[in-house]
Amino acid sequence: MDATFWATVALFIFLAGMVYIKLPGMITKNLDDRAVKIRSELDEARKLREEAQELLAEYQLKRKEAEKEAEAIIASAKREAVAFAEDAARKTTEFVERRTAVAEQKIEQAEAQALTEVRASAIDVAIFAAEQIVGAKVTGTVASKLITQSIAEVKSKLN
Repeated sequence: MDATFWATVALFIFLAGMVYIKLPGMITKNLDDRAVKIRSELDEARKLREEAQELLAEYQLKRKEAEKEAEAIIASAKREAVAFAEDAARKTTEFVERRTAVAEQKIEQAEAQALTEVRASAIDVAIFAAEQIVGAKVTGTVASKLITQSIAEVKSKLN
């Protein structure tokens, strides 16, 4: 009996002991448990991936909606700015027109007042000159009537 024989016998005894203590069943059970655990982790990972894809799609939709809303706000702000500028230009034009009309009216009033003052001065000078001329040549009640009549005629023609 040589050493090879005893090594073979020891191997068979070892294998029989393993089968007796159910080592292959424990290894199989551990491998099965590990396979189930891996399968459940894969299922959970698949669910998480699907949820992440749904969230990504939802956020992309929200981003697009936010971009559209921002564009609408910008367009509205541009319209309001244009309307404000047009309104400001219109109000400025109206203000200038009102100021011009007021200035023209004041000029017309000043011209009318100056014309009235010139007429009044001319009347006063004419009356004074007439009094001097007539007073020197005509005397008495005839002179008074003539002066009064002349003054009335000049006033009626000027008015």
